[in-house]
Amino acid sequence: MASTLTRDQYLELYYYMRLNRELEEQMVRLFRQNKIVGGLYSSFGQEAISVGTAYALGPGDWIAPMIRNIGALLVRGFKPRDILTQHMARYTSPTLGKDGTSHFGDLKTRHVVSPISMLGDLIPVMTGIAMAGRYLGQKIVTMTWIGDGGTSTGVFHEGLNLAAVQKAPLVLIVENNQWAYSTPVERQVPLRDLADRAKAYGIESAIVDGNDAVAVERAAREAVAHARAGNGPVLIEAKTMRMRGHAQHDAAEYVPKEMLEAWKKRDPLDRYEKFMNENKLWGAKTKKEIDTRIAREIQADVEFAENSPFPPPELAGQGVYCEGCHTVEADWKRAKEEVMPPRSSVKPEWPMKLFTGNGTQPSPASKVATKSKPGKKSARAPVRAKEGS
Repeated sequence: MASTLTRDQYLELYYYMRLNRELEEQMVRLFRQNKIVGGLYSSFGQEAISVGTAYALGPGDWIAPMIRNIGALLVRGFKPRDILTQHMARYTSPTLGKDGTSHFGDLKTRHVVSPISMLGDLIPVMTGIAMAGRYLGQKIVTMTWIGDGGTSTGVFHEGLNLAAVQKAPLVLIVENNQWAYSTPVERQVPLRDLADRAKAYGIESAIVDGNDAVAVERAAREAVAHARAGNGPVLIEAKTMRMRGHAQHDAAEYVPKEMLEAWKKRDPLDRYEKFMNENKLWGAKTKKEIDTRIAREIQADVEFAENSPFPPPELAGQGVYCEGCHTVEADWKRAKEEVMPPRSSVKPEWPMKLFTGNGTQPSPASKVATKSKPGKKSARAPVRAKEGS
């Protein structure tokens, strides 16, 4: 299949993936220096998924990242300093130092919904945003991510069913990284391919090598086009490996060393550099220029974060309760009269095809009349509930 990306776009994919990795490696060093105040969750080895999928979206689309999707935040325009100050609880962070992990977003400009710690809850949220965009006449697509373990939560299935029934333009990325904390995927799911879960809801699905950035971007771009065209949601299973523990406190001693060694040979950055070399998309000079730029940006943003103040004590009592401190008004996207009765009224009628018990359509002659003809009694009297039943 011919690529739709330009040389500059391929270079940009490398920039974001390398920036993702170098930023997280720097954060590990800060964590060991006790400068990271919250949990630190690594996406080492999974950079191609976050970057490749987010890169396939348009500027008006919406994302809801999870703990291992720093790459998606970088693609959407957040800078390393935003992520550094957030994890270091500095006053200059997106949450003014009130959160020490990844719970931040930007609803106004970047269209980023903050992560929700209850796994799976972002799926119905992003389904709702997708439906709202359609209601407003916007041809947007929403995207969120979930791990292999998160696909076993109830809200995963409820949200996906809602998206399917509503044909919401949602792309759901299942990052199958083989481990739900310390539980291997074969111990939690009786399926070889998690993409098969899409079949239960009648939606499209795809399986992609999550360590192949080119394949990930291509699969995501096709899924986004499918959803944007009004064909309903798409589930993409990206097969990868969590190369570190669940978080920095987890040594992951339960993971077989042979498994880590096998996946190490499939490192997404190594493979992407090989792809760039084989296709003559860059030279040593270009690669060095990008790497130097990344090192310079991270160094500057680390210095900015370390020199940023902690939040003032009085901030702890602010923003907890609102007692007339500000006015919350609806941000109307359509004229009020369009969404208020009577113009908003629709007849509560849904045309439906009749089906027999075996799932096949009845022939015209065997169709059951839905209304009694005037002057004739119905063949079967309605069943009425007894009083007190």
